[in-house]
Amino acid sequence: MPRTSPALDRATPEAIARTALRILDEEGPGALSFRALAERLGVSHATVQRRCTDLAGLLDLCTDHLAGQLPEVPAGTGWAEACEQRFGALYRLLTAHPGLLVLRGGRPWLGRQLLARLVEPALADGVAAGMTPAEAMTAYRRMYLLTLGSAAFVDHRDPAGATAASRAAIAALDPAAFPVLTGALADVLPPLTDHEVYHGALRQLIEAARPAGRRPAS
Repeated sequence: MPRTSPALDRATPEAIARTALRILDEEGPGALSFRALAERLGVSHATVQRRCTDLAGLLDLCTDHLAGQLPEVPAGTGWAEACEQRFGALYRLLTAHPGLLVLRGGRPWLGRQLLARLVEPALADGVAAGMTPAEAMTAYRRMYLLTLGSAAFVDHRDPAGATAASRAAIAALDPAAFPVLTGALADVLPPLTDHEVYHGALRQLIEAARPAGRRPAS
C-alpha cells in the first residue's frame, strides 16, 4: 500500500486555503507566512511549502478556493441577469477578504475554478447572446475590472472606520486648494462605502455591453 503522510493529510490544499484566509481576515496581510500557516495547521514549515512552493502558489490556492463558492448560474438565465449574478457574487467574495486583494495586487487570477465558474460561462453566455468572442471578452474585462477596483477601494468590512479615516484625511486639507472635497464633506463621504455605487455601475456596464438586438425597447 502507498505510504501516507499525516502532515500532508492535515495540510490539504483546502485546509491551507481556509487557514490562510482566516489569517488574512483576522490579522491582515502582514501576518500571512508559511510559518504562521504551519503553526495553525500543526505541521512543519516544509510541509506547507511542499503544497504551495511559494507565496504566489499560496495565493493561487486561496483565490481558487474562493472561486469555488461562485454560483453556477442556471441554464436559460438571461445574459444580463447572469452577468449581475456572477459579478455580484464575485464582489461579495472579494469585499469579504480585503487582505487577499492586497497581496495579489496585479497578479492574474487564472485558477481552474475561476475559469470554470466565471470566465468560461461568462464568455459562452456572451457569444450565445450574439457577441463575438472579442466583444464577450471586452465586456467581461470591463465588469471584472469594475468589480476588482470597487472591492479594493476601501475595506468594506469596516465602513465606519473607512469613513472616519477619509473624514480625517479630508479635514486636514487646505480648503483653498480642495474646495469641493472640504466644502461638501457630508456629500462625498457616503458614496465611498455604498455598495449600490458598485451595483449601479455594474448594471450600466451590462446595459452598455448588451447586444443591440437584445436591448429592451425604449
